[in-house]
Amino acid sequence: MPIRQIAIYGKGGIGKSTTTQNLTAALAEGGKNIMVVGCDPKADSTRLLLGGLHQKTVLDTIRDNKQEVTLDLLVKNGWKGIRCVESGGPEPGVGCAGRGIITSIDMLESLGAYTSDLDYVFYDVLGDVVCGGFAMPIREGKAKEIYIVASGEMMALYAANNICKGIKKFAEKGGVRLGGIICNSRNVDNELDLLRVFAAELGSHLLYFIPRNNLVQHAEINRQTVVQYKPEAPQAEEYRSLAKALDTNTGFTIPEPIAADRLEELLLEYGTMDTPEYKI
Repeated sequence: MPIRQIAIYGKGGIGKSTTTQNLTAALAEGGKNIMVVGCDPKADSTRLLLGGLHQKTVLDTIRDNKQEVTLDLLVKNGWKGIRCVESGGPEPGVGCAGRGIITSIDMLESLGAYTSDLDYVFYDVLGDVVCGGFAMPIREGKAKEIYIVASGEMMALYAANNICKGIKKFAEKGGVRLGGIICNSRNVDNELDLLRVFAAELGSHLLYFIPRNNLVQHAEINRQTVVQYKPEAPQAEEYRSLAKALDTNTGFTIPEPIAADRLEELLLEYGTMDTPEYKI
């Protein structure tokens, strides 16, 4: 079976890294071989999988290593053998952070990191829009599957819609497809219904709805994913269900971004509906 290469996008602060790490932990628990490539200059995409270890980034390794860079300097084994890489970024105020992604993927390929035993490679990608170096995983045809982490909040949906514009552009050339929307719930009114309708209007579907639970934050404080921290907890089961939904997903489409006016209509319709708790 070919490696499934997946890029996770979404609004900054929506919980992409947390979702990706909990998702990959659940997949690894189920026996999948996985590599996670952090594509954020903050280099925090693998922190929970490595137990809080601040991993040296690819760019820092290249800058600091005067001799030949080897794969063991770039890839660290995390929980359940998940292979962890952080691309990193340039020094503050200098250069383009997106270049780190390009450099990292090229170097990983040249050093043979994409071994045949891998089931998945996940790219945890910074940013609200698919542009420049941050589009590298899909622009160069590395990642064929895209998932967008969103919530029922206005700016999260605006960002998701903008990301779909980039996916549609690159889909015409590289064969990339949107695999669905993952809702990382913020407990806003009518969130589940809103995300279902939003995904459908994009021509996609809501892959999974992750309920909000403070256990996620407790696990992060303890430098672990929920699957590690409280494997018997209902929230851990939610991530296992997300992993199963992704592993068996067949709903791949070229998204049709919706007009800004239509997005505002959806937000007004669902964000101001009467609920049992509140009367508008």
